[in-house]
Parts: sequence; C-alpha cells; structure tokens
Amino acid sequence: MNAANASRKHRLWPVFVMPVLVVIAAAAWSGFWFYAASQVDQTVDAWRAREAASGRNYDCAKRTVAGFPFRLEVHCKDATVELKSQTADQAAIAPLTARLGDILVVAQIYTPKLLIAEFKAPATLSQHGQPVMVVNWSIARSSIVGLPGTPQSADIVFQDPAIDHVAASVQTPVARAKQVELHGRIAENSRPDHPAIEAVLELTGATIQDVHPVLTAPFDADIRAIVHGLKDVTPKPWPVRFRELQAADGRIEIKQSRIQQGDLIAIAAGSLGLTADGHLDGELHMTATGFEKVIPALGIDKMLEQGVPQATLDKVAPGVKTKDIDNLFGALDRAIPGLGKAVRENANVGVTAGLNAIGQEATLEGKKARSFPLRFVNGAIFIGPLKVAQTPPLF
Repeated sequence: MNAANASRKHRLWPVFVMPVLVVIAAAAWSGFWFYAASQVDQTVDAWRAREAASGRNYDCAKRTVAGFPFRLEVHCKDATVELKSQTADQAAIAPLTARLGDILVVAQIYTPKLLIAEFKAPATLSQHGQPVMVVNWSIARSSIVGLPGTPQSADIVFQDPAIDHVAASVQTPVARAKQVELHGRIAENSRPDHPAIEAVLELTGATIQDVHPVLTAPFDADIRAIVHGLKDVTPKPWPVRFRELQAADGRIEIKQSRIQQGDLIAIAAGSLGLTADGHLDGELHMTATGFEKVIPALGIDKMLEQGVPQATLDKVAPGVKTKDIDNLFGALDRAIPGLGKAVRENANVGVTAGLNAIGQEATLEGKKARSFPLRFVNGAIFIGPLKVAQTPPLF
C-alpha cells in the first residue's frame, strides 16, 4: 500500500513543474518590463539633451509609461517643441514654439530600437507668444530605428495635412496635401565618419500658396536624393549642417524626381552643391511632357497679355519690371495701332517656340516631350536663359 502511494506521488510531481516554471518566467518577465520602463525616463532625457544641442527643445506637461507586458508606451500630454536657428534667417528672430496635442511613442520589448510614434493634431506655432501658424492632419505617424544610439532610419507620414497662416485671428491657407511622406536612412556602404543619407519625399495632391503660381494647382511629387559630404549624423541645427556640407564640398545628388500636375509630367536628375553664402548651385537634366503648357504654368503668358502687379511679376519672372513690359507694348501700339495687342496675344507662341529651341526632343512615358537643363545659379533657377524662380539661402 505504501509502495503504491509512493509510486503515485512520484508520478504527480511533474504536473506541478510547468506551473512553477510559468510563474518564475512571468516574474522574471515582469521584472524585466518594469526595469525597462524605469529606463525610459533616462533614455528620453538623453535624447532630449541631444536634440536641445541642435536647437530643438522638447517638453511634456505630463509623461506616463504603460503597455505591460509586451510593449512600452510612453504617453506625452501637452507636448511643446521650441525651434531655434532651424533656418538661415531664424537666428536673428525669436524662436518658434510648437504646441501639440498628445504624442504616443510605442516600442516592443523584443524590438527596443524601433520606436513608433503617433501625433495628435493640431499643432500651433507661436512667436513672441502669438500664434503665427496652425498645422492640422487626420493621421500622423513616425518611426525611428537605431535609438538611443545613432539612428539608422527615420520615417514620417502625414495624411490630410493642412497648414494655415494666422494673422489677427484670421487663418489663411498656406499648403494642403492628401498625403506627405518623408523617409531617410543611412546609405549602404557609407562610412561612419562620412555617412551618406538617402532621402525620399513623396507628395500626393499637394498645393502651395504664395510661392509660385505653378504650385497653386494640385500636384504629385516623388523626389529621391542622396546627401554626400556629411561628417556625422548627430543632431545639429539645419544651417550648421548645411554649412558643414558646403565646407566639405558636399553634394545633394538627385537620383530621381517625378512631378505630375494634370497632363504635365516632368522628371529630373542631377547634382546640386552649395555656394559660400548658402545658395543652391548646380544642374539637373529635366525631361517634360506638355512642354507647350510650361509657359502658362509659369504665368508668363498672363504677364504678357495684361498688366499685373509688380509683386506677381517678381514671382513669375524675377528681375523683370512691369514698366518695361508696358513701355515695350506701348511703343508697338504707337508705331502701328493694334500691334501691341497682337503681340501680347501671340507672345505665348513666340516664347514657347524659343524655349522649344532649348534641349532636344524626347519621349516620356509614351508621350512627346523635351529634354533640357534646369540650372541653379546662386539660388536662381533657370530654364535655358529664362529665370523662373529664386530659392532662399540654406544658411
């Protein structure tokens, strides 16, 4: 009898082994999770210090950590970002302060170097304590791989972004899009002391006001570039980064770009550098369909057909004065009545014929096109001899 009881007890002990192991594993995992959660503040503070050195100061009114047992969720309520010296002219003016809703940052326990963040709209940008811009979106997400060390890649996506300028409580549209995506990563085979950065910008259904008339109609863009000449990827203000790039004779290589606006399609590739005063300088090789629509898109035909304010003229053809155009056509009318009007009405044909002499015939996506150089000269953009825009300095 005793032998039978002893045999039965001997057979039952394995039944209790698995629950005990599960309890031990759960306790160990819980300890690991709470230890990882305790390190969040330290990691976040180290990242904030790195960003502050680059002129970007982040803060949260309240920060909490949750997500047990398999995730770490850092919830930042009433987030603020103070931006200093992020553009060439910002050093001389007051910093911008962006106030957001909530930010949620998530990391899986088994992939701690991958951080995924969600941002709650809106974001209000203020200067001297007064709102100057409001940014809205339906969904905004970002992901970063490589933190807390050197980031290996970063991505951010906005759906339905809308930027409005604020003046005296009145909001004026600045930019709209269905979707904006920005992707960046360290290029393969680049050296740690001379990293090359691959970047991709994708815009869908974008419109931009008060920059150039051609940008006010919806367009799609896909631009892929590689930045050569960087010393490192540590956080720095953008003007400092661009100044270092120029000193190292670095280049922004446009590997591929495609812009479509209705029937107008343009692709371009080439290389751009920076002048000593921070302006873009270089050349892209562009091929465009619907070349006869380039002139109306740039607004030159409207400029010739009727008088326009000098401010508009400065945008579509910098350097040309309204009085010069009016004097020209006035002289034609005085010489032969009606000639000025006829020239105005047919000027588009003449200018188009002149631009058609630039470059060569080509085919793009099965359509008739022309291929020509797009030159950047000290920040000015030229199609052949025609100056079509002026870009600001980067530092």
